[in-house]
Amino acid sequence: MTPPPSGPVCAGASQYASYPTFSSYVRARGPVLLRTARSLTANPCDAEDLLQTALAKTFVAWERIEDHRALDGYVRRALLNTRTSQWRKRKVDEFACEELPEPVGLPVPDLAERQVLHDAMWRAVMRLPERQRQMVVLRYYEDLSEAQTAEVLGVSVGTVKSAVSRALGKLREDPELTPVR
Repeated sequence: MTPPPSGPVCAGASQYASYPTFSSYVRARGPVLLRTARSLTANPCDAEDLLQTALAKTFVAWERIEDHRALDGYVRRALLNTRTSQWRKRKVDEFACEELPEPVGLPVPDLAERQVLHDAMWRAVMRLPERQRQMVVLRYYEDLSEAQTAEVLGVSVGTVKSAVSRALGKLREDPELTPVR
């Protein structure tokens, strides 16, 4: 056997000599190893990445592995070690504390109270001048944009903005709605 020519063209040539054997191993055992990787992660995409990393580590050590009958064990150990390293490096977004930061829960309003509020709001809207009432209903009950409301009523967007602003001011001052705030 003649030594490979020296120079940058053949850097790592010894690694490429073992690639066909490694490639055939991956083709033969890949599905089994992927199932093992999936058992270590919750996400199938993460399992594929985990297997890829473990196989890359195996490829680097391919020449040093003496017993090729134990390759599955070597790759499984690489999978487990890689997953453990990923788990240790993960960013922790939650921390244990004595008090919960969230409120226990907002009380659900009584259905009768909701109906009273709904009726009071409609009475207040009905007391608005007709043009303002139309704009408030289109903007907030029909959920149209200012441009859509202007188009429906045949007015400019500025007219819709100013009329809705005045209408909301009147609703804020409505005595029937004051106790609700």
